[in-house]
Order: sequence, then structure tokens, then C-alpha cells
Amino acid sequence: MDYLFTILIQNRKLLYAILRKTRTEDLFVIPDGFRNHLYWNIAHVVVTQQLITYGLSDLPLKVPPDWVERYAKGTVPDNEAVPDSEITQLEELLLTTIEQTREDFRDGIFKTYKAYTTSTGVRLGSLEEALAFNVYHEGLHLGAVLALKKAINA
Repeated sequence: MDYLFTILIQNRKLLYAILRKTRTEDLFVIPDGFRNHLYWNIAHVVVTQQLITYGLSDLPLKVPPDWVERYAKGTVPDNEAVPDSEITQLEELLLTTIEQTREDFRDGIFKTYKAYTTSTGVRLGSLEEALAFNVYHEGLHLGAVLALKKAINA
């Protein structure tokens, strides 16, 4: 499992660098042919990881509750920017949520898991399966982020 966490941390570092280096106004541009923007994709991976690990284990999420409403699967962003304080919070949560999950996994706090079938048809029957799926999911969104950056010339 350590290897999965290593991949996730590396992916999050890439997203963190993009979030930090991209002009704030560019984070919220939705180019023609896209449904969402850079910021939504980055916040979405944090929220999804929390939902499929802590949420399906009946544990409290490490993200604000309103983030689930705005960045979970099926949500669509508007073009409006968020406060700088939220961008800073996302920067922090990108790395701290994965580190905390790794620590909690090692400490054995995940006792139960409610099976879930993803929209791509993948059944998650355990925390380990959720973490493996999360690597795939975050890779998809990193690809989306890179495509968005290219589309907006950021």
C-alpha cells in the first residue's frame, strides 16, 4: 500500500504546483468543449478521495462539508472565482489529506467499508480497492488539468 500512497503524493505534488503557478483568473476559465475548470478538477480529486475512503468507512471527512456539495461527482462549476482563502486551503489539503489517510491507514482506523460501484462500473469493496481506484481517478483528472491548461494557454 505504501507504493499507492507514493503515487498519490506525487500526483498531488503535480497538482499543487499547477495550482500555485497558474494565475488565479485562469483557474476558473471553462474553455469551449469543457464542462469544468482547473480549480474544480483539483478540488474534485480531494473531495472524491475523502468520500471513497473516509465517507464509505463511516468516518468524518477532512474537507469542509460545502466542498462535497460543490466538487463531488456530478457537480458542475460556475465561472466565478472562490476567495483566496479557499485556494490556500485547497493547497494545504492537497497534501495533508493524503498524508493523513496514509497515517490513518497505518493506525488501522478504517474498520468497516461500505461497498460502492463507481460511475465507471468499478466495484470498490474495501479501502484498499478504493485507494487503488483513487490512483486511477486522480490520474484521469491530472490529464484533464493538463488539457485545460493547454486549452487556455496557461
